[in-house]
Amino acid sequence: MNKRLSIVFLTLFAACAIGTAAAQSPAGRDPAKLHLASINAVVVDANAKRSVYAKGADDVTPIASLTKLMTAMVTLDAKLPDDEMIAIGIDDLDFLKGSKSRLRMGAELPRHEMLRLALMSSENRAASSLARTYPGGTPAFVAAMNAKAAELGMTHTRYADSTGLSAQNVSTANDLAILVAAAAEYPQIRDFSTTGSHYVEVQPTGQILGFNNTNNLVKNDKWDIKLSKTGYIREAGKCLVMLATIASKPFVIVLLDSAGKYTRLGDAQRVRHWIETGESLPMTADLKPATKSRAAAKPAADKHPTRRTSSRA
Repeated sequence: MNKRLSIVFLTLFAACAIGTAAAQSPAGRDPAKLHLASINAVVVDANAKRSVYAKGADDVTPIASLTKLMTAMVTLDAKLPDDEMIAIGIDDLDFLKGSKSRLRMGAELPRHEMLRLALMSSENRAASSLARTYPGGTPAFVAAMNAKAAELGMTHTRYADSTGLSAQNVSTANDLAILVAAAAEYPQIRDFSTTGSHYVEVQPTGQILGFNNTNNLVKNDKWDIKLSKTGYIREAGKCLVMLATIASKPFVIVLLDSAGKYTRLGDAQRVRHWIETGESLPMTADLKPATKSRAAAKPAADKHPTRRTSSRA
């Protein structure tokens, strides 16, 4: 899709996503029957480019690691060398939330691997390194993020960093639906964000580390997910955005500010069930969903298993 057509598409998408009050449900589907625990949510029929369900979709709220979708787009737009080695530096350490990482000081990976880990495993140091090595450094990168948001018509979105650790990274469910649609135009973002598991060889030590996707649904055979990103900081709650094919049609799902470890996944299941049947699953305590593993198995744990920190996703 060329740039002109892309802008036209996204402008139309923005107009439809923002039209929350005029949201129309899929044929025979009553939005009143869909009960979600997420505080803010929107479901968009990507073919018809219209909202079919909305809940607090224009409320401005912190977005945590959902930020990394914009980080990925700005990185790819810069067309920097994919195979250029990037080393984790002191500026990539998280002194704001104290989140942990197995990418230690001096660890080197190619830029495309940093991008993959930022998207699939929500690696904060990887996302920080992408901004730091951008022409002009992190300040220029954050400026490019905000410029890109403005270009896409994300009028209620502001970025302060590339990781989402800052609560000053804010948006709305409607704006994030636009972001998902834009990010889905990048094959690498679709691929990296839905990779179930991945190994990297960290230089200069040669250590092999295995990483897993922060969204277990990408490994579930019942789901056909084209793009995914999770997020969590205390100020944002648990967040999830996806582009998924449901009932043979693509839908953008944005779920923000969920409480409980599995509530956002439970809400995603409720959205899919509602689209498929017109009914909502009961909003009981959300338990860990059963996962049918695809061909790619979960990486075997190394000596330092992937940590799930309160500030990652």
